[in-house]
Amino acid sequence: MSFNDTELSGYLEIFWQFSWSQWLMFSLITNVLLYLFSIGMYLFIERTCNKDVLQEKDHPVTKSDFYLSFLTVICNSLVMLIGVFLWKNGWIELGQKYSVKAVVLEVIALLLLMDLLMYFFHYMAHLPFIYKLLHGKHHEHISTNYLSLFVLHPLETIGFGLMMLVLLMGYDFSVISISVYLIINLIWGTIGHLNREFFPASFDRFFVGTTRFHNQHHLDETKNFGFYTSIWDRLFGTYK
Repeated sequence: MSFNDTELSGYLEIFWQFSWSQWLMFSLITNVLLYLFSIGMYLFIERTCNKDVLQEKDHPVTKSDFYLSFLTVICNSLVMLIGVFLWKNGWIELGQKYSVKAVVLEVIALLLLMDLLMYFFHYMAHLPFIYKLLHGKHHEHISTNYLSLFVLHPLETIGFGLMMLVLLMGYDFSVISISVYLIINLIWGTIGHLNREFFPASFDRFFVGTTRFHNQHHLDETKNFGFYTSIWDRLFGTYK
């Protein structure tokens, strides 16, 4: 089974013809919609999920949170534009493997590789100087709210994005694999910042980075730096 590569090539050709003003609008609209999707998903789960409550009250939503979260949307749009520039100039090439097996393997590879890179990036963000300069604002949210995922310093957001672009420069992932990974990333980040457990308790034994796993990091900033999995924390002795 494979995806229709003729149709995909046609879509990519349309995007290739976009002017930079069209790319700017596309990038902004896409990231705003993803931002709203994350907020809607958070609120829906919080109101319908009956699993263990991790923290009784959400962190209060402030004007500062709104401004900073929307700045994150702008930064994500900028990262997308950088990716387009690299694609148009041959630094990033999109793979042509569209079979279900190939896509699944590429998505798993992206999840594991990004999880490793994000572990080290996140660990470095907790070094005292960098923490005070960049990451401390995010950790004002000891309990979380529907904006917590996006309450990041702009340099953090761009740093996360550039790590992925480096991976895309090193291997020709297909556009389907990249898109699936980005959707999983958004959903996982949203779930990870809930104040109630989303995953079954048994998931922890499979090294999954559950909601409780990341909630523990907000309670104890010296532990649980991973994102999708607890593999690297277990390996490097930072797991709780």
